[in-house]
Amino acid sequence: MRIGMLAPIAWRTPPRHYGPWERVTSLVTEELVKAGHDVTLFATADSLTAGRLEAVCPRGYEEDLHIDAKVWESIHIAHCFENASRFDIIHNHFDFLPLSFSRLVTTPLITTIHGFSGPVILPAYKRYDRICHYVSISDADRSPELTYIATIHHGIDIDRFDFSASTDDYLLFFGRFHHDKGAREAVEIAKRTGLRLIMAGIVQDRDYFSRHIEPSIDGSRVVYVGSVGPQRRQELLGGARALLHPINFAEPFGLSVVESMACGTPVIAFNKGSMPEIITPGSDGFLVNSIDEAVDAVGRVDEVSREACRETVERRFTSEIMAANYVKVYHEILASLSTDRQSA
Repeated sequence: MRIGMLAPIAWRTPPRHYGPWERVTSLVTEELVKAGHDVTLFATADSLTAGRLEAVCPRGYEEDLHIDAKVWESIHIAHCFENASRFDIIHNHFDFLPLSFSRLVTTPLITTIHGFSGPVILPAYKRYDRICHYVSISDADRSPELTYIATIHHGIDIDRFDFSASTDDYLLFFGRFHHDKGAREAVEIAKRTGLRLIMAGIVQDRDYFSRHIEPSIDGSRVVYVGSVGPQRRQELLGGARALLHPINFAEPFGLSVVESMACGTPVIAFNKGSMPEIITPGSDGFLVNSIDEAVDAVGRVDEVSREACRETVERRFTSEIMAANYVKVYHEILASLSTDRQSA
């Protein structure tokens, strides 16, 4: 199968540290190449792939502030669709902008909706609802106003996450420093348990970080290590007693949750968004509704089998499983297209 894979260009694909959409795009691409498919990745010029790389934008605009996002996004998306006839299918990971090209080409377009930035973007998805094929990354993130062909949970390259049977005595926050991700709540939970907290991630909201996080960072009880790459990420996840994920929004998925479980580390998450689809309480973590409940869950974390956490990922959340599910959807789309043409 000939597949055009359209990645975002905020970051390199795969990202050096942060860039969840780019990471998933890379994982799908590499698994499809392994399975023998002919995949062309449309991404930044410094991206890495075992497939064919097509690029017009030299670097991610979040990594090079001289690159204007709007200009290069337009050129990048157009470049993919100008080559649409080369592919059996185009797989879009770039949100709603590429949908506007869907009526201009005959190649079918599948779009993974990585989450909605807000209701204001729904009109774009609704306009192309019967033309494009939408995949949700969790049932929780589905809009009742849209039609979906499938829900496909994200997967990770589990070989990059070593299982850790033993831990250091610290809690971990791993994510964007923003109200949505609950960094402030993680600090409060750790303080009330008396355990050390290590925090890692990009500072997305500088004012939030300065007001609610920075005053607590002392290098001892609360430690901030910045945005970390793959090796350090695995070390931090594997060494933690638990990952704190006290989100304040309906998170569409949560890659760090799955990555933590792959290392054997249970997750304590607020019961919002996709979390009930990922975490089985008592088996690979706990779902809680308040800081009080989270503090209680930290005290019970030793009840969770670290081996069971790893087994959950092996059974449900690998990149191989994710890619195989996408191939099924590709075949379904192409079979439907063939039937429609025969009927015509």
